Amino acid sequence: MNQQYPHQPAPPVDHQEQHSASAHTADHAQGTATADPSRRALVAVREEVAKAVVGQDAAVTGMLIALLAKGHVLLEGVPGVAKTLLVRSVSAALSLDTKRVQFTPDLMPGDVTGSLIFESRTAEFTFREGPVFTNILLADEINRTPPKTQASLLEAMEERQVSVDGVTRPLPEPFIVAATQNPVEYEGTYPLPEAQLDRFLLKLTLPLPERDDEIEVIRRHSTGFDPRDLAAAGVRAVAGEADLAAARHAVQRVGVAPEVLSYIVDVVRATRSAPSFQLGVSPRGATALLNTSRAWAWLSGRDFVTPDDVKALALPALRHRVALRPEAQMDGVSVDSVLGNILSTVPVPR
Repeated sequence: MNQQYPHQPAPPVDHQEQHSASAHTADHAQGTATADPSRRALVAVREEVAKAVVGQDAAVTGMLIALLAKGHVLLEGVPGVAKTLLVRSVSAALSLDTKRVQFTPDLMPGDVTGSLIFESRTAEFTFREGPVFTNILLADEINRTPPKTQASLLEAMEERQVSVDGVTRPLPEPFIVAATQNPVEYEGTYPLPEAQLDRFLLKLTLPLPERDDEIEVIRRHSTGFDPRDLAAAGVRAVAGEADLAAARHAVQRVGVAPEVLSYIVDVVRATRSAPSFQLGVSPRGATALLNTSRAWAWLSGRDFVTPDDVKALALPALRHRVALRPEAQMDGVSVDSVLGNILSTVPVPR
């Protein structure tokens, strides 16, 4: 494992694919951490979430990056790896409102966005807000609901607004969707179309915990830990909307050299010519890789993006924007392995 910055959160990549920025900038990162109160607050969120969630530091960092970059997150993992608990813990540590929707085959679009209700007392229709009017919407098992209901989220995700009966209603700020899906059970599901997948800024995979982490999970439960009571677990609000707004503003000031911009484009274009892919990454994916790399650089304590930042975010930012050819799938090729090969072959600027 590569050396990390002092007080630096874990990069939002899988445990098998750790990429960090160059060690020579560690002193600069530590100084920035002390000088920037908004960064200090965001890093403290990770420490609070760790009181409830064990062994998912990379996913926690990915959630923070999504909030900083104003993007949505697709969380993929088998049941029981703390996907829901992670979202609830991040919301509590940031003092943000969160609502959960269990996506089922009979869920209607109005159940998510809201609908007009006839009031008998006034003989008028009034709009009743749906659960999408929140800061973090937890869309649990999003692939279990039909395309019509999935599509109802598109406007909310892209435009940050809901239109009902010709009236447009803005969503709260900040607003992101954190959707979950099970990677192994596909019976009775409706796979997300490419257009909706492309709306997610990151796709984070939550692996099964390591042995020591799993022992810690069991130990906490044996001493009375209740995942439904975060306050009892000691999770408290260490940052708020003002800290997040200041952090977002700071991320926009992170510089990107022309060589790094070219590197991002070269990585993305390489996905379009990869023999194993039938669908490569669009320019929207390149923008996502840029924005997330800037957020990660800022979290790491720097005001500039390095090629290693791009490498750290390439898998979570791009893995859901490509599609394998059928013959590659039959050969057991994985999306992450192809992206890894691309990252190892595309020339890195010096």
